[in-house]
Amino acid sequence: MKRTLVISDIHGELALFEELLQAIEYNSDQDQLILLGDYIDRGPDSKEVLNKVMKLKDEGAVVLIGNHEDMMVRALVNGEERVWKNWINRNGGTETLKSYGFAEVDFKVEEDEPFVKPTIHSKELEEHLHFIQNLDTYFEWEDTIFVHAGVHPEKPIEETDPYDLIWIRDIFHNDYCGEKTVIFGHTPTKNLHKDKQCCSVYFGENRIIGIDGAAVYGGQLNCLQLPEQTVYSVKAKEKNNKEKGETHDKQTV
Repeated sequence: MKRTLVISDIHGELALFEELLQAIEYNSDQDQLILLGDYIDRGPDSKEVLNKVMKLKDEGAVVLIGNHEDMMVRALVNGEERVWKNWINRNGGTETLKSYGFAEVDFKVEEDEPFVKPTIHSKELEEHLHFIQNLDTYFEWEDTIFVHAGVHPEKPIEETDPYDLIWIRDIFHNDYCGEKTVIFGHTPTKNLHKDKQCCSVYFGENRIIGIDGAAVYGGQLNCLQLPEQTVYSVKAKEKNNKEKGETHDKQTV
């Protein structure tokens, strides 16, 4: 039986992503890979992660957009001042643009100065922005919804504002009671578990499954295998001890 493998919130951590794909023995001819967004920001290798994701999509992976890709487009393509400053100063856009070879002097905008959108350009960046703008916000099976952040509990998904699908949190976590299982990233599972040390996949009693293990914050990158609900994970290197390497975990729920 063909495996379905779901991963989310890579956030520029290329080494962890490749380590996880190796740990799960991913084979594009035999497996269905589903990626739930947030490939960029905060980690060191956003550009290379996007290159990898594009290749995986060409090989058959389902690739969805996350809120960080949305911020990137709204900043770089639409030139929205508030989004630009939030993305660069607080949400990891600095690390992303550095991965394309830009220096801070090329794109940094001071909070208290009149906004003039910096002019930055590279062929690879333009290709990535085009790729991102054509990604779907959700993927649906008869009994399962795959989405970056979640669904609105009171609206059919096809009528839901795409903004909600990539940004929603509490109202989805607490109030969802739909018949379909929703598999999502976006919210670190330690917040859902209410345990700062627990980055494992979260299985909610209301048919929600959160898989964002906060890898970029020193947690772990998770993969959920369906239909068995087997969990694979690659633990991030500890921030204060670079001598410790990643470790692999596997569990069946």
